[in-house]
Amino acid sequence: ADQAATLTDPDCVAVYVTVPDKATGKSLAGALVERRLAACVNIVPGVESVYHWDGKIETDEELLLIAKTTQARLDAFTSAVNDLHPYDVPEVIALPLVGGSERYLTWLRGSVVPK
Repeated sequence: ADQAATLTDPDCVAVYVTVPDKATGKSLAGALVERRLAACVNIVPGVESVYHWDGKIETDEELLLIAKTTQARLDAFTSAVNDLHPYDVPEVIALPLVGGSERYLTWLRGSVVPK
């Protein structure tokens, strides 16, 4: 049976990246997985973002990418997003995974190219 792992020094992260449309999301997700910078990327539709930009409050319909990668690959992941993303300042925020399915976390680590 799959055991739950609790990570005291989390090496796996979930990274949030917003995109303007499905085509951009699919293209970016595919590139990150193909380059083995992410093990998996979920594309979540129906996100409404409210934010300050150029001195005013903006509201946009977006999609949210939730990518799973390792802390060791985060710099390369972020560089790839910055290179491929259409936004001037793409959202790239990483959250530590402090636990989860041991088998999944093992698969995640093996699916990205080590630094």
